[in-house]
Formats: sequence, structure tokens, C-alpha cells
Amino acid sequence: MKPACNVATLIERFFTERLMRQRNVSANTIASYRDTFRLLFMFAQVQLRKPPSALTLTDLDATFIGAFLTDLEVKRGASAKTRNLRLTAIRSFFRFVSFEEPAHSALIQRVLAIPSKRHDKRQVHFLTRPEIEAVLAAPDRTTWLGRRDHTLLLVAAQTGLRLSELTGLDRDAVHLGSGAHVRCVGKGRKERTTPLTTLARCALQAWLKEPLRKGATALFPNVHGGRLSADSVQSLLGKHVRIAHKSCPSLKAKSVSPHVLRHSAAMELLQAGVDCSVIALWLGHESVETTQTYLHAHLALKEAALAKLKPYERGKRTRFQPNDRLLAFLEALRTTKLCRMEWGCRARDRRCHRDNDAPYRTRSA
Repeated sequence: MKPACNVATLIERFFTERLMRQRNVSANTIASYRDTFRLLFMFAQVQLRKPPSALTLTDLDATFIGAFLTDLEVKRGASAKTRNLRLTAIRSFFRFVSFEEPAHSALIQRVLAIPSKRHDKRQVHFLTRPEIEAVLAAPDRTTWLGRRDHTLLLVAAQTGLRLSELTGLDRDAVHLGSGAHVRCVGKGRKERTTPLTTLARCALQAWLKEPLRKGATALFPNVHGGRLSADSVQSLLGKHVRIAHKSCPSLKAKSVSPHVLRHSAAMELLQAGVDCSVIALWLGHESVETTQTYLHAHLALKEAALAKLKPYERGKRTRFQPNDRLLAFLEALRTTKLCRMEWGCRARDRRCHRDNDAPYRTRSA
């Protein structure tokens, strides 16, 4: 009988040894994996009536993992992409366990065999120029919070930074001299610089003159001087979008998130004629193929391609006219004659082959 294996010990070693020491993954990856296993163990506590620290590896079999993934979609309303993201973290843990506990290889292989779920790939959502301007005009710039929100949204819409990159900016990451730009460490811990427009540079110059809140080092701090959370940015964006509805009714039909501002920046570059490879460098994409999604959403680009095609010319309708009876008879006669000639040639060939084979048949007999 296989010995019981405590999951708590394996989880601690997975995070400290595999992820942090051996792979040296980013803090965002640690946070994503942490949230996955926190949800998994909370589900196990309800379903198995066991505290997470008492769980064994045999408790986390393929059936249980499948039930957890189903619960994410049904009760928590998670999308298929979120479900696949949680499964990725679980697979990474079980691949680590396969080397640590080879005696449980059968259980591990069944978990690793759980497939990712296919999902619809929708077009990216983005804001048009009037919609962006309406959102930027919504914050009340007579207050400190309004000036912060306006500058944050302006930088987000112009640079296309990810939400984690935006909230992670420090004051010293901004260069406002010749060749104004912001420096950030993006996905995959790749450092990149993004240039600033004149409008964004002027807004940041005014914002950096604001008095510091409790010695904050973050470029866009909260009222207590700390960094803004992802939920805080989503909340303030939603508030200003609701205000912008009054001047721009088209915003009512759109779900606007911080990532939509990133898509909007990419579409602005694409509409300006910037090459996809440059946009990929601008946004920090690992591959140019990721940037191709914006081409699918660019309707004006498709319309320009359609305009280059030569339109079909509508031909004049004509009424069906049957052939003359005499010509039809002669045509059929010619076809019949050819068929008979061909049949005669084939029959003659068969007779020749039969006559030539006769001596051999006689000899063999």
C-alpha cells in the first residue's frame, strides 16, 4: 500500500524551492498560483470536510480536480480561460510532485491528462477617439483624486501599459526631458521604454509637482501613499465611464476595463499606419502573432482592402434558347459514331489478344 503523502509539505516545497529558488518566477506568477491553490483548498475543506493541512495526495485525484474546475465555472462564474489558467497552475504542481513522489505516478498522470477547455476567441474590444476623450474629461481636476485619475487614464490610453505595469510605476520611472518616456518591467520581467506624447508629458509634469502623500514612491499612489490595487483602478475607471455616458452614449454598450484602454492604444497605432512588429515592441508582446488579433478587429483596414477589389459586373440576363433540332441531331450522330468506332477498336484489340494467346494456351495444354 502506498504511503500517505501530505499535501501541505509538497505545496511549501513547490513554492519555495521550485518556483522561487529554482525557476525564480515573477511575483505575479506567485500571486496567480497562490490564488489557485487557495481556492482549491477552500473547495476541499467544504467537499472533503478536512482542513487543508491534513489533505493527502490521494485526496487530490483527477475526479476531485475535475469537480473543482466545474465548480469554478458553475458556482463562481469563471470563464473557460480562467478555468484553463487554474488548471495550468495545478499541472505545474503535479509535474513537480511526479519527481518528488514517483510512487503516485498513476494518480499524477491522470491529473496531468485533464485537457484544457476550448473556448470562443472573440474580437478585442476598444474605444474610439471620441470615447477616450469623454473618459479623460470625466475626472474632476479641481481635486487631487481627479488630477490623479485623469493623468493615470491618459498614460494608460497613450502608452498601452498593462494594469500591473501601470500600478507598478515609480516616480523615477518617468523621464520628461528630451525623448520623454516611461520605463517599466513588463510580463516575463522584460524591461521596456514607452515614449510619451506631448499631452501626456505635460500632464505628468504637472502631476509630479503635486505634494507627495506620506512619502509615496509610486507614480499613482492611493490616498494613504501606497500603491493602487487592480480593483481600485477598475473601480475608478468604472466611475468615470459612468460619468462619460452622459456626453458619449456609445459607452453604455461597452464594458470598459483597464485592458480595454491597452487595446485602444494598440488600435490607435494601427489606424495611424504603424507596422504590427513595432506595435508588438510597443506593447511588450512576446510574439508578433499576438498583435495580429488587432488586425481582425480593424474594420477600416478590411474595408480598405475591399475597396481595392474590382467589383463584379452584373451581366445582362438572357433567355434560354434551345439548339436547332437538325443541329442537335447531327451532334448526337457524331457522338454516336465516335462511340461505335471506339467500341469497335476495343473489340478488335480483344480479338487480337485472344488470337495471340492461343498458341500459349495450346502449348500449355
